[in-house]
Amino acid sequence: MTPEEFRALFPALLSEVWLDTPGAPPGAEPVVAALRETLDEWSAGSFDWLAWDGASARARELFAAFVGVDASCVAAVSSLAEAAAAVAGSLPRGRIVVAEEEFRSNRYPWLARHDVVSVPARGVEDLIAALDEDVALLAVSEVTSRTGQRFDLAALRAATDEVGARLFVNLTQSLGALRFDLDAVRPDYLAVHGYKWLLCPRGTAWLVARPDRVDELVPLAPGWKSTEPPHGYFGGPLELATGASRCDASPAWFSWIGACAALQVHAALDPVQVEQHVLGLASAMVAEASALGLRRVTEGPLSQIVVLGTGCAPELAAALAENHVRATALGDRVRFGFHYFNTEEEVVAAARVLRG
Repeated sequence: MTPEEFRALFPALLSEVWLDTPGAPPGAEPVVAALRETLDEWSAGSFDWLAWDGASARARELFAAFVGVDASCVAAVSSLAEAAAAVAGSLPRGRIVVAEEEFRSNRYPWLARHDVVSVPARGVEDLIAALDEDVALLAVSEVTSRTGQRFDLAALRAATDEVGARLFVNLTQSLGALRFDLDAVRPDYLAVHGYKWLLCPRGTAWLVARPDRVDELVPLAPGWKSTEPPHGYFGGPLELATGASRCDASPAWFSWIGACAALQVHAALDPVQVEQHVLGLASAMVAEASALGLRRVTEGPLSQIVVLGTGCAPELAAALAENHVRATALGDRVRFGFHYFNTEEEVVAAARVLRG
């Protein structure tokens, strides 16, 4: 699917320059259509709730194929925090290394259960320097929404291997835009909330455990989905599923129906072309900003998220909104995120607002 064909799936782009996918993307028509059909069935009373309930299992298969893992290693959960909390509750007590300014959904679950070493992570070197043989796990986001910083996951894998620590990777702000090299990173655990770059409705997230870590997983909130299918409803002993599905949340049906449609869209994309496209746009945005005297807030490797330092965020927020450019201006910075549906013309439009 070309960028033009992909862009045509988003009616909102007819009137908005959408550079706010780090917050949330507009609805893709196949996803919205699936939800409309579901709502119509609900309204008419013609639905089959068992079919609805099977959507999370179908999404698991689609997600596993997209990432390149076995579906038995994937749990269907509702958020990044839930995924991190499940891992935190499954580990023996130990020291966890987390970036000081990490997003709270990948910070608080570790703080709640373990001794956390907070690192002012200006680069991958800072995280590596905090590792030693007493560290049980390093938790990191490949791309941070606060700065647009992209961490070298393969380097972090090598560093954790050296000290015998585990690696938990949050891909919420990268998967769907940037390629993920599973063989190079070999994370012990990875998690992603799909409502950003994967275009899913909010409330659809996945936790992936490496095959040798699956048996250690303890469900955060055991329920009727924690057993092997077919799932029973009443009575009986707690007999957990042998795979990661033991950590499944009871599914929010509509969200998972939308997730199936979104993942089918991604299955039609070439990940190499998507990454090249979004990084090209990000590079063009950096060049435009540099010509105006604006700089990225990080000097690390470029991602598809460009965050610029500014002393006039409130004025920029108003100007962006007035010009129908969807981005985030807050505090001392302005953030732009580039998906496969964005264009070079939109980079120019954003730069025009910055210039004004």
